[in-house]
Amino acid sequence: MKLLNNKYIKTMSEPVIGNNPINVQMLGICSALAVTVQLKTAIVMGLALTFVVTFSNFIVSVFRKFVPENIRIIFELCVIASLVILADEFLKAYLFGISKQLSVFVGLIITNCLVMGRAETFALGNTPGISMMDGLGNGIGYSLVLIFVAFIRELFGSGSLLGYKIVPQFLYNAGYTDMGFMLLAPAAFIIIGLLVWLQKTLFKS
Repeated sequence: MKLLNNKYIKTMSEPVIGNNPINVQMLGICSALAVTVQLKTAIVMGLALTFVVTFSNFIVSVFRKFVPENIRIIFELCVIASLVILADEFLKAYLFGISKQLSVFVGLIITNCLVMGRAETFALGNTPGISMMDGLGNGIGYSLVLIFVAFIRELFGSGSLLGYKIVPQFLYNAGYTDMGFMLLAPAAFIIIGLLVWLQKTLFKS
């Protein structure tokens, strides 16, 4: 119980469920629609954003007392853009196929309001360690929603997971067909809407 009361653990765990960036804060929904057709792209996108938001929080917090107020936003954007470039170049070097599938969406992490929002609302007012935990928790919470939505969409839309066929052939022979609607953006809206409803029902938020 003492571990659960640790402020670092509480800061990291709160955004995972109780204050999830997508279900509660309503941030980063655009990318949740774009990259959740396949599970593998959702996982990679989640990891990339988690890396960016964790280390941007840390760096912004480290320099929060040294950056002049009038260039604060520019400094934050430079930090975030540099981390996004690192993530994008890593994917191009080691996961080129997935990088091509994600197209511009990794680069658009720069414009993701979740990353800038955590830097502005949390990292500027807290120490580097706790800011890093906040970024990690928000990244994990964001990633879990992406992975869940992609799991549902790929399974029912393509009959596969991670590119491997899951639905057995005899079901297709018996007349089962994949739900093509799941591959369209409105399906992601509906799934996220149901998650928001479930969140508010369970946590009375």
